[in-house]
Amino acid sequence: MSHLSIKQEVARRRTFAIISHPDAGKTTLTEKLLLFAGAIQIAGSVKARKASRHASSDWMEIEKQRGISVASSVMQMEYKDCVINLLDTPGHQDFSEDTYRVLTAVDAAIMVVDAANGIEPQTIRLLQVCRARNTPILTFINKLDREVREPLDLLGEIESHLGMDTIPFTWPIGMGKSFGGVYDLQLDRMRLFRPGQERRGNDDFIEGLDNPLIREKFGSAFEKAHEEISLIKEATPDFDHEAFLAGKQTPVFFGSAVNNFGVQEVLDALVKWAPKPGPRQALERIVQPDEPKFSGVVFKVQANMDPAHRDRVAFVRVSSGKFERGMRLKVSRTGKEIRPNNVVSFLSQRRDLLDEAYAGDVIGIPNHGVLHLGDVLTEGETLQFTGLPFFAPELFQGVEVKDPLRTKQLRTGLTQLGEEGAIQVFRPEAAGGALLLGAIGQLQFEVVAHRLKTEYGVEARLMPSRYTMARWVTSDNPKALRKFMDSNAAHIAYDVVDALAFLISSPAQLRVAQELNPEINFHAMREHAGQVF
Repeated sequence: MSHLSIKQEVARRRTFAIISHPDAGKTTLTEKLLLFAGAIQIAGSVKARKASRHASSDWMEIEKQRGISVASSVMQMEYKDCVINLLDTPGHQDFSEDTYRVLTAVDAAIMVVDAANGIEPQTIRLLQVCRARNTPILTFINKLDREVREPLDLLGEIESHLGMDTIPFTWPIGMGKSFGGVYDLQLDRMRLFRPGQERRGNDDFIEGLDNPLIREKFGSAFEKAHEEISLIKEATPDFDHEAFLAGKQTPVFFGSAVNNFGVQEVLDALVKWAPKPGPRQALERIVQPDEPKFSGVVFKVQANMDPAHRDRVAFVRVSSGKFERGMRLKVSRTGKEIRPNNVVSFLSQRRDLLDEAYAGDVIGIPNHGVLHLGDVLTEGETLQFTGLPFFAPELFQGVEVKDPLRTKQLRTGLTQLGEEGAIQVFRPEAAGGALLLGAIGQLQFEVVAHRLKTEYGVEARLMPSRYTMARWVTSDNPKALRKFMDSNAAHIAYDVVDALAFLISSPAQLRVAQELNPEINFHAMREHAGQVF
């Protein structure tokens, strides 16, 4: 394929994640975006505990039981001649590490805000990651069909936390039972709120802000909105596409995802304004998306997406060039060659065999432990992309198998779950030490125990641990490192990629170790296998 053709295909791609605090409506919005793009025909209920259908992006059994997303989902669809790669992320804070890694694979993000609660703690943490990467953000303020906070207050809160200008593209008229719809500031018309409607009709709009029909129909709610619209027109700068791409402005939309209202406006804005795939920084050089040769990075590994086949899928963000099924690819970490023939694209649980993909696309490569998080695939060049984070765990539990005959299955399950990043698994250097699980949040332990039982047939016993933190350790002096390991043998462990870790019971213990071992580097974050800290 010519360079021009690759460039044209790259220009069609839009790759983004949806981020929010739990219960803000993220999974509902994901589903409705699929609905409006024509990727699904019927929207399932989001009340996962009570409904017989579940949101299309939540596939794990525990997600259906709890009604929360605890794993990232990847979905591809076409809309208005664009190929959209949508990454739905865990909303629960205990799974923020998975979300951070997903955010390294996208070019933009949609932030979902619950209009009743505003910006919440988990949203702030995710926004900090986006801001650090200057990721463009579109904002969808959800649940206007309920009694919510004043929209001007919400804008002020978003600006103070994001450090960027909010540019309203739509504005609500009323809220809760009096919610009448939104005024489109770009097209100078009001769109009437019709719950559950999937397609617009000609009678859905009233043209012009000063149209007497609006005042007659919505009375005081319109008068209040009219004043607010006049205020924001005076006080808000014009939308600047370059400022948006630089992460300095966020377009804001109001609506109700569960009622299909305001969703299409977000989808249209995403296609129109979100960036196409851009260059990616590797340690060796900057990789351009329209280069002729393929490169990609594994940002997520998921075991047992199809329990019947005990599969293991590496999710690869294509960074450059064109992928073709069966092509020879080199794994930079190991130097080994693979020829993936059963590569897939996703729409939640549905998979389609993939013949080709371009920069910005997310592809799934089934494999048996060959590919790890952070691995880079190329057509021969050795590359190493940066920025895929593993954070030092804050909670620890020991793990044993209830039935000793299932020990092998336990180790297999923990190895696979550790390699996919669902939990961090530490193997103590001291002989006879039980495996340790490290997590950011308590719910991770519950999910791992559930998955060990349902996916690997292992009843695991989780036990308290004396450890409260871990640090990965490195040194330029091999003798100093060996001495440190020998003198702290009871606290030394290896993680799932055999990176050396120091297990710690208190901050004071860490301070003493740092003072006594000045040649040892203690790291709170490991990027990925094989990378120098």
